[in-house]
Amino acid sequence: MNYFGGCDVGSTYTKCVILDENGKMVAAVTNRSKINPVQSAKIALDDAVSQVDGLTEAKELTYLVGTGYGRNKVPFADENISEISCHAMGVHVTNPNVRAIIDIGGQDVKGIAIDTDGTVKNFAMNDKCAAGTGRFYEAMANAFEMSLPEFSKLSLKAKNTIPITAQCTVFAESEVISLVGEGKPMEEIAAGIQLAVAKRCFVMAKKAGATDSITLTGGCAKNDGLKKAIEKVLKIKVVELSTDPQLMGALGAAEYARQKGRVKKA
Repeated sequence: MNYFGGCDVGSTYTKCVILDENGKMVAAVTNRSKINPVQSAKIALDDAVSQVDGLTEAKELTYLVGTGYGRNKVPFADENISEISCHAMGVHVTNPNVRAIIDIGGQDVKGIAIDTDGTVKNFAMNDKCAAGTGRFYEAMANAFEMSLPEFSKLSLKAKNTIPITAQCTVFAESEVISLVGEGKPMEEIAAGIQLAVAKRCFVMAKKAGATDSITLTGGCAKNDGLKKAIEKVLKIKVVELSTDPQLMGALGAAEYARQKGRVKKA
């Protein structure tokens, strides 16, 4: 049996997926990224390889593709492919009917339009400001003294929404702390945060050509409050993926590795 790997070295988390020659996922890993991207990739690859009988090290993979901000630092990688292309392919193999993605990474937000073969038709990216990214949500959860999973569900309890006016992560965090100090309902503040992020996603979604539905990728795709806010702002359905949305970049990279590795072998 031949195996094909994808390693997505992100700014916050490093993900690794291994597929067999039939496209079945046989290993999946999500680890917090280290400062050194080479170390992040090596740890994730070693963890993934340990899940597959018959593999002892990453260099035994038939083909390996690196992606993410640290894609050039993946040991033993045969090539690297942009995370935009890999997220598109990952979503395509998970649900071929999806045509638009909002990918909320640790430091940026992307809108991606997918063609019928899983390639990218168009994309837009906001990497100038951390507001609305994974790091923004970590800062907000810290301000509420909650875990990310707890914070992601808090806004679902809100009957009203307290608007968050600051557009910068630092100022937004100060605004949130002030509102909490004033005794404002925490679930309504959280609802304001989710709505502010959803509005930032609006432009990305439109540039991605979203019309009646969209899906979310990245760790923030697990944020239930954000999904509800996006559906409210965009007035379209957010499609749930059957595979962990945080793995989409690594899954797409592994699928590219499978396609390219099979050609190479032939």
